[in-house]
Amino acid sequence: MPERRRLTPDRRPAGPSPAGSRAGGEELSHPEQLTAEQVAAAVTSFSLLADPTRVRMLWALRDADRDVSSLSEVAGCRQTVASQHLSKLRLAGLVHAQREGRRMVYSLTGDHVRALLTEALFHAHHQIQGRA
Repeated sequence: MPERRRLTPDRRPAGPSPAGSRAGGEELSHPEQLTAEQVAAAVTSFSLLADPTRVRMLWALRDADRDVSSLSEVAGCRQTVASQHLSKLRLAGLVHAQREGRRMVYSLTGDHVRALLTEALFHAHHQIQGRA
């Protein structure tokens, strides 16, 4: 039987979950057939990860919440450009923002986003190592 992972709607670490259950005892499964909505959401997420600026910003958010200023510095772009990228990431549900005084602070929406990014970069690392 394939391993199932627990998804959490908040930012608390999910940790391993051999039972594959989430809060409330609801089990997650990997259906044989994907719905059109699932495919569309996955394509949107993957397309947003196909931009170096967004990958750099998401990578910076893996360990700490950050504001637009620090994310633009990490990504090497202007704050207005970083803000536009963050808007797209918010619409796709990959990040969320919380107001702290006069600034917005961004964070990943959950460990599933962190895992998606980590696995994508792990795969990229192995592709590069295989070429060397």
